[in-house]
Amino acid sequence: MDVAYNFSNKVVLITGGTGALGSTLVKKFIDSGAITISSFVNDEGAKRLKTANHKVELIKLDITKEEQILKTIPILVQKFGTIDILVNLVGGYLGGKPTMELGEIDWTTMMDLNLKSAFLISKYVIPIMKSGKGGNIVHISSRTGLKSEGYDSAYAASKAGLIRFVEATSQELKGDNINVNCILPTIIDTEANRRAMPDADFKKWLSKEDLANVILFLCSSASKVINGAAIPTYGTF
Repeated sequence: MDVAYNFSNKVVLITGGTGALGSTLVKKFIDSGAITISSFVNDEGAKRLKTANHKVELIKLDITKEEQILKTIPILVQKFGTIDILVNLVGGYLGGKPTMELGEIDWTTMMDLNLKSAFLISKYVIPIMKSGKGGNIVHISSRTGLKSEGYDSAYAASKAGLIRFVEATSQELKGDNINVNCILPTIIDTEANRRAMPDADFKKWLSKEDLANVILFLCSSASKVINGAAIPTYGTF
């Protein structure tokens, strides 16, 4: 059962909100009264998100590019006044190769998508939160960040690095009323994942709604004592 949250007068920035989880999360924040902004890099994805959630504010932004963030954050602050909540959904997966077969571009891609992106968006959103009333930040790591089964060393290293980044950042911000946490999902039940793994047992996968509910909780005042955590969200895997 969904818990009703009240995010009225809160400004929420969701990076990479055009995917299956992002669309679910955008709707929940809008339904909870938040001014909800989603970044995007793909125009088609943005059109689908706008069609499904017409109240969403869209901003084209690649958060692996510092120069784009430097231009965009001041525009958002000028228009909306502040950023109260950051949910960073940007990330990617590359697996199936042993380490000796990985190319440098494979390694760099995983580090950019899963770790550098989190660093850059945090670097420029945190000062906005510090100058306001504080805030909440949630990043998406992975269970693989705790334990890898192999053949995913670049992905595993980037997600493990994200957990340590969250820990470090949360310690730096303990006195600023800013909570920084991450979640550790396994496979999320999306249409794309079902197409990619048609023989899997989908019932064991994590639902978008359940995962979105955890994120909303971490962005609410109910989670104020949780800071620097890497929270397991494993479904029945």
